Amino acid sequence: MLLLMATTRIVLIGDTHAYRWDEVHPRVREAVAEADIAVHAGDIVRPAVVEGFRATAKRSYVVHGNSDPPELRKQLPDRERFEVDGVRIGLTHPAWGGPEFEPDELLPDFPEGVDVILYGHLHATVCEVRDGVLYLNGGQPYPQFLVATTIAWLTITDGVPSGEIEMIAPPG
Repeated sequence: MLLLMATTRIVLIGDTHAYRWDEVHPRVREAVAEADIAVHAGDIVRPAVVEGFRATAKRSYVVHGNSDPPELRKQLPDRERFEVDGVRIGLTHPAWGGPEFEPDELLPDFPEGVDVILYGHLHATVCEVRDGVLYLNGGQPYPQFLVATTIAWLTITDGVPSGEIEMIAPPG
């Protein structure tokens, strides 16, 4: 007997800091198109990037970040909570900005409880479980001298989440 497993692939990008969607790395745009759900964790910078992201994605969630202008902050929430295959997912970009922080400092932003927190801001990849919550940060989706170009994937198979980081290009 063949058992089929239900799998949903969610791509996480954030901190694009772009003016146009076509400025975003081609592999990042491709990942957004191929994912079942695409999420953008803020610091988008321009409405054209939001429009391109949403037009490319099959289904999407977008939040604003601390570097986004007032017009985007009015259009976009600072956090989202949604459910996929019974997995409760929180999406945020800490709009308070500031220095690095521990991932579990984001948990109070979701008092209703979550199994996964997807977030931006740090420009550094994170894929770790703390006290039963998976924290996932895709890093930054553009090249920089000392930082690789990366995105993150959240895979939910039969209600069980797992994360992975995809390196698109090395630093430089």
